[in-house]
Amino acid sequence: MIPLSILDLAPVCEGSTPQQAFVNMLELAQHADRWGYHRYWLAEHHNMPGIASAATSVLIGHVAGGTSRIRVGSGGVMLPNHSPLQVAEQFGTLASLYPDRIDLGLGRAPGTDQPTARALRRYFDSADQFPQDVAELLHYFAPVQPGQTVQAVPGGGIPVPVWLLGSSLFSARLAAQMGLPFAFASHFAPDAMDEALALYRRDFRPSERLQQPYAILALNVVASDSEAESKRLFTSQQQAFVNLRRGTPGRIPAPVDDIEAFWAPHEKAGVERALACSIVGDVEQVAEGLVAFAERHRPDEMMLAANIHDPAARLRSFDLAMQAWQRVGAA
Repeated sequence: MIPLSILDLAPVCEGSTPQQAFVNMLELAQHADRWGYHRYWLAEHHNMPGIASAATSVLIGHVAGGTSRIRVGSGGVMLPNHSPLQVAEQFGTLASLYPDRIDLGLGRAPGTDQPTARALRRYFDSADQFPQDVAELLHYFAPVQPGQTVQAVPGGGIPVPVWLLGSSLFSARLAAQMGLPFAFASHFAPDAMDEALALYRRDFRPSERLQQPYAILALNVVASDSEAESKRLFTSQQQAFVNLRRGTPGRIPAPVDDIEAFWAPHEKAGVERALACSIVGDVEQVAEGLVAFAERHRPDEMMLAANIHDPAARLRSFDLAMQAWQRVGAA
């Protein structure tokens, strides 16, 4: 069975607060730990009222401390916002606290808008240096050599798995060249998915870290007891995408009964293209959708995302998704 994992943004819903988002986040992670999900990743975003995962490494520690088995990591840390040494120290610390459970996924985008990227100070000076920054970061995780001037403490000699994340061919090519595992953001930018996956597998060079290519594909999955209710729950994510493209990002909106009354035709077309890798329905439909996606793209792992307004419905959705996948395995 292809493993299932979870990508979380610590969503802040209308009528709620970041504090409550963190309570919901940990509750979902603890359930995911029991349900059999393989990883729980959090994504770095900034200046977005509906996403509370800006301090990604802090939340990873909180989730890892509240769970026992599941791997916890970043999907990802936006490396141009940070110095490689600081990231190595943070994740070396996390891996020392929670051995063999921490993943470090790295992205090249700023995870925000241009004014905020400037406020972060590093991005515009560092984005073009991403390959060099990745290499520097890997160096800090290698065993410390005699006379090494700068080392990550903790970090040196700690085997933290490093992933490259992307929504284009750039990171696929770099992951292949460096012999690193790769995760594609097909849950919101699927256009280059097939080409990036093929390029990564074709050009992969074995490394000390990874002998064979390993690719995660992300997709949105919303499950409930009925197709109609799942489609209604999914309207929260659809509205959030429209609001972002309108330049009015906010907290995750409540679902609506008629999404057609909310968006214009061109907005609908854009959202449906961005969210093309989505499975929305009851347990049987989700099972069929997961099987079809897995058979078509052959990922090594699937990472599920779901921005659902109601925390209880969100828990139920991830529970049903895993039930659906386990039924496939049993069959």
